[in-house]
Amino acid sequence: MQKQERKLVTPASLAVDAVLVIIFFIYMYSVVSTHVPSKDHRMILLWGTAGSMCLTIVFWLALQMLRVIVKVQHEQPDSSG
Repeated sequence: MQKQERKLVTPASLAVDAVLVIIFFIYMYSVVSTHVPSKDHRMILLWGTAGSMCLTIVFWLALQMLRVIVKVQHEQPDSSG
């Protein structure tokens, strides 16, 4: 018999990831935009968005790696004891 494989990505996990990434981006933009050394609103918007996007991508990647590690650990048989 073949072992049934569980899906790694479900619509619910995509929705949770999307919400977390959007919240993280907004938070990082509020932090990064205050550190842009300019008084021009367009430059603050540009560099605040660019910096926040880089940090958000790293957050998304870390979130995906955490999700994979947790799934692998749950699928392994308990060998303690």
